[in-house]
Amino acid sequence: MTLPLSLYLLLLGLVAAERIAELAVARRNARWSLARGAREYGRGHYPAMVALHTALLVGCAVEPWAAGRPFVPMLGWSALALAALAQGLRWWCITTLGPRWNTRVLVVPGLPLVAGGPYRLLRHPNYVAVVVEGAALPLVHSAWLTAAAFTALNAALLTVRIRCEDTALTTAPTPTTHTATAEPTGTTAGAGAGAAATSPAGPSA
Repeated sequence: MTLPLSLYLLLLGLVAAERIAELAVARRNARWSLARGAREYGRGHYPAMVALHTALLVGCAVEPWAAGRPFVPMLGWSALALAALAQGLRWWCITTLGPRWNTRVLVVPGLPLVAGGPYRLLRHPNYVAVVVEGAALPLVHSAWLTAAAFTALNAALLTVRIRCEDTALTTAPTPTTHTATAEPTGTTAGAGAGAAATSPAGPSA
């Protein structure tokens, strides 16, 4: 059984719509955080994150068409399953963090760390979702150049992003009570303790 390119493009359209929904959630959550005195970190790298995640979807659409990439059933269905699992993990992070999740790094002073959901298991679960999806989604239709390029660039960007989040959390005012020691973002970013740092799953970058 194969997945025609037309259906793959429809899948990419659905992912793009999901990204727009994420940004809407992030804007709402940003208002919640800023109303509580949040401080934003990492503004400088945020546009690069948005551009990279946008380029991922563009590459997924263009490479199979321009280079004639075939759908390889064993690779394609496995990659699709991984992409679906990554989406599930991303929304698990979003629902766990509630209004504290964001595509930006926003720290609300005085809030305890979040240690529930996937944060019981991983320090940066949202970024795990970003890494897996960024490699798997292009490979659904054998767009291996897009997968390789995104993986390399995202690795460099996540190095900056995670350092930014860790700095934000260590420099934020100490909360009055601690419920955990795990960082509450999932992100690109992901991208998101005494603070609610947030991350995107990318905007999702």
